[in-house]
Amino acid sequence: MSSVVVIGAGLAAAKVVEALREGDFDGSITLVGAEDHPPYERPGLSKDYLAGTKSADTLRVHEPQWYAAHDIEMRYADPATAIDRQAQRVTLASGEELAYDWLVLATGAQPRLLDLPGADLDGVVTLRSIEDSTRLRAALTRQARLVIIGGGWIGLEVAAAARNAGCEVTVLERESLPLYAVLGPTMSGYFADLHRKHGVDLRTEVRVESIEGADGQITGVRTSEGTIPADLVLVGVGAIPDTELAQAAGLDVDRGVVTDEHLRTSDQHILAAGDVARARHTSLGELRVEHWDNAIRQGKLAAYTILGRDESFDWQPYFFTDQYDLGMEYVGHAGADDQAIVRGDLESGAFIVFWVRDGVVRAAMNVNIWDVNDDLRAIVGSEVASDRLKDESIPLAELAASA
Repeated sequence: MSSVVVIGAGLAAAKVVEALREGDFDGSITLVGAEDHPPYERPGLSKDYLAGTKSADTLRVHEPQWYAAHDIEMRYADPATAIDRQAQRVTLASGEELAYDWLVLATGAQPRLLDLPGADLDGVVTLRSIEDSTRLRAALTRQARLVIIGGGWIGLEVAAAARNAGCEVTVLERESLPLYAVLGPTMSGYFADLHRKHGVDLRTEVRVESIEGADGQITGVRTSEGTIPADLVLVGVGAIPDTELAQAAGLDVDRGVVTDEHLRTSDQHILAAGDVARARHTSLGELRVEHWDNAIRQGKLAAYTILGRDESFDWQPYFFTDQYDLGMEYVGHAGADDQAIVRGDLESGAFIVFWVRDGVVRAAMNVNIWDVNDDLRAIVGSEVASDRLKDESIPLAELAASA
């Protein structure tokens, strides 16, 4: 009887084991996690759970009893410490050893930390786990003065939640605009204006020099522009794929665990999925995608590969965000140098944006316009004239059908 061990009890891992059982895999499955929780979804940590509108139970991928009902062995708070590829065994922190025929690495990513004086003070936090979000949520209810280092998606979502809670919020971004590398000047400028209109002190092209404190507690953040008072500092400067196990086992690692389009690593008995995987996309090349949708899809794809199904990493990346009264979905993979074409009126707060390179639509975003993402997904990757993309008299479904 075949055995599967999945390391990393997050969303991708949960989707691996779910798809295996749905695909009638009748071998043994063991899910190994470092956290003392069943797998849960992380988007809510910077959105509705952080805002206090949803409970921790709503974040679960499955109810706790689902795993026993589907004959999944669980190892909570007992992280894997070593992989013996020759013997095909995994050693856990407790000393237990697990044999595998297939191993799936879904170890995720860890927040990037700051190498600055004061970075270890109490009150300097990151946001990756439910415990991180719970601590931050409690601080927001106290209306703490919050300084956020980094103007990426996590930083801006937390800024929105903090402002809605009545906190004084400063966001420090080293680039000229937040999200510039992802959205380019038009839409990164839009998000900058959105936060400033809601009272965020957004400072760009600023260098953080140290985090200051007294008696072990934060008092402020010193920057190239002076010191900003703070009770709490969130570090949101990106994440690093958790490749330590893979590297120690001698797998091919390059800014993530390198895989083919079926999520196989350099060892044909080991797959990688989710945030940790730098996978070969069938049309976009090597990608490492840190988004909810990708964790779900790659988790399923890893299971399909184990089940012998010939499926590949071929979908367009997708993510979403909620900030203040803005809800947005994005599909595709564009960059700052791509041309942004707006369909509609930015001032209205409801519009669509396409990013185009060499006549090809690379990505699309719907802002406060719903039930159009399937059409946008169909348009991405095709050649569509700019004037047709802008023309609201042409239905999106027609553009999608002709793509």
